[in-house]
Amino acid sequence: MSKLKTIFFGTPELSVPYLEFLHELTDVQLVVTQADKPRGRGMVITPCPVKQRALELGLPVLSPEKMKDILDDVQQIPFDLGVAVAFGKIFRPNFLALPKLGIINVHFSLLPLLRGAAPVQHSLFQNFQTTGVSVFWIEPGLDDGPLFLQKSIPVDPADNAETLFAKLVPLGLDALRETLQEIAAGHLVKTPQVGEPTLAPQISKEEAVLNFQTMTAEQIHHKVRGLACGPKARTFIALHGKTEPLQILRTTLAQDTPAQPGVVLAVESQRGILVKCMQGSIWINEVHPAGKKPMSAAAFANGHGIKPADGVFVLYGN
Repeated sequence: MSKLKTIFFGTPELSVPYLEFLHELTDVQLVVTQADKPRGRGMVITPCPVKQRALELGLPVLSPEKMKDILDDVQQIPFDLGVAVAFGKIFRPNFLALPKLGIINVHFSLLPLLRGAAPVQHSLFQNFQTTGVSVFWIEPGLDDGPLFLQKSIPVDPADNAETLFAKLVPLGLDALRETLQEIAAGHLVKTPQVGEPTLAPQISKEEAVLNFQTMTAEQIHHKVRGLACGPKARTFIALHGKTEPLQILRTTLAQDTPAQPGVVLAVESQRGILVKCMQGSIWINEVHPAGKKPMSAAAFANGHGIKPADGVFVLYGN
């Protein structure tokens, strides 16, 4: 039986295993990624991870600024199926009409929950106990097309975005394998999404700011978990008459102690800095000061003379 002819749409590092998998199981006619962008400290124009890997595999690649710019090119390519994973661009109806079967997407949530660009992060913000992947048929709306299949996993309380992605990527590969096998056998499953949809939009740097005056300890803890892959959670602290940004990399919920929000309650070598929040208290375990390497919060506190009763976490900036 001849292989399915496919086009792969993807951009970041997490999409690379899916490109490699599709290259093994199907006849990839083309890879489409987002346009090359300035990256790194030198802001050098660099191709995205999927484009780099596609070129290594000897596959043709298009990296348009706008999808309409490649419509004529893609129309010349006979393909059965499009496969998208973290592509980051919208498919218009004229593009969706090109493949014989349609375009499927591997999405990292149990749709209709968390439609949008950042489902893994938002699942942690909201302290989901269960999440998973959905393979669905792309339609003009936002992640609202019919489902092919879903697979779920529990979310461990210790999971952050990095560890949860590490679990969801192979789960998605299993889901894609099963999907391709079914499609090759002629089984085109299209099950409407059922339930109240929720959204998981891209996270701005402003939304990554932690405010101890207005956020509970649980809100801060789950935001830090969700932002482990960036943009990193950060706050602003008052040190020696100056306000400095400080990334918060790891936290642990603590038993509450009465105090004003933003006040340091304790500093311990093994646990870090205990801070009072609007509601509850939280251990800041690991931080990343501007211009320095990540370090334990205790080392940061000792290096800056932070001690109990100091109100260094009381300022909120942009």
